[in-house]
Amino acid sequence: MNFQDFLTAVENIVNYTIFELNQTPVSLSSIMMFVFAMFVFFIISKLTNKVFLSRLLTGLKIEESTRYNMIRVTHYIIMVLGAIIAFQFIGIDLSGLAVIFGLLSVGIGFGLQNITSNFVAGLILLFERPIKIGDRITVGDTEGDILEINIRSTTIRTINNITIIVPNSEFVASNVINWSHGDTKIRLEIEVGVSYNSDIDTVLRCLKEVAQENTEVLNKPEPDVLFVNFGDSSWNMKLRAWIQNPKRHPIVRSDLNCAIVRKFRQNGVEIPFPQRDLHLKSPENIKIKTIT
Repeated sequence: MNFQDFLTAVENIVNYTIFELNQTPVSLSSIMMFVFAMFVFFIISKLTNKVFLSRLLTGLKIEESTRYNMIRVTHYIIMVLGAIIAFQFIGIDLSGLAVIFGLLSVGIGFGLQNITSNFVAGLILLFERPIKIGDRITVGDTEGDILEINIRSTTIRTINNITIIVPNSEFVASNVINWSHGDTKIRLEIEVGVSYNSDIDTVLRCLKEVAQENTEVLNKPEPDVLFVNFGDSSWNMKLRAWIQNPKRHPIVRSDLNCAIVRKFRQNGVEIPFPQRDLHLKSPENIKIKTIT
């Protein structure tokens, strides 16, 4: 076989009709052209977002979450346009494909309900923005920061530096605590019980000083102390303090708890153990009957 025959054989293989789609022959060459066209549009999308949009939006001082959403939407639009042009480029009429996809959607729709719900939820997250990149959130028992919002799932890095992939539908159908949404200030509430023998004015002063001496507690709103109720073995108090950084709430809570223990010991305030009174009846009146 000479070189000309080899080229002819390769051309026949490449142009061989694998199947027909809406009366349009689809060959290996058309599939390769489609993949190449999509790859070109993918590169165009990446260059557009990285070179143009990222620099432009950064120069306009638009916040990170808004830049991220605009870049993602631009990527999806370019890829959809690329798919339309790629189909037309290889000679496939999209009007015929719409009918075929409509028929297929009936059959596969039930099997793709979960993917579809996550897809729609991803669009809701991108446009409604109940969460955004960098937010500290709690979903179920998981607390962490939003790293990435994709069209199907969202990536969270937990406080233990573990990456978790959460389906987008979880953020729409479940309760989500967003510590960073809107005003980032949050209020910590720390409950503590003190002995009935304590001086109430000393207790109130100590708790107020603990909040005021912590550098991460805000002066406005001012921290306050509440006498909640009379417990079984203690007066139940509550210290309420505001902090600016919601990501620091576990650390600040721990610091305040430790400071309360130290402050109470310095001022002779006792944190009592739970107590229970046990009453025993005298056995004098108990009669023992002997069975013979």
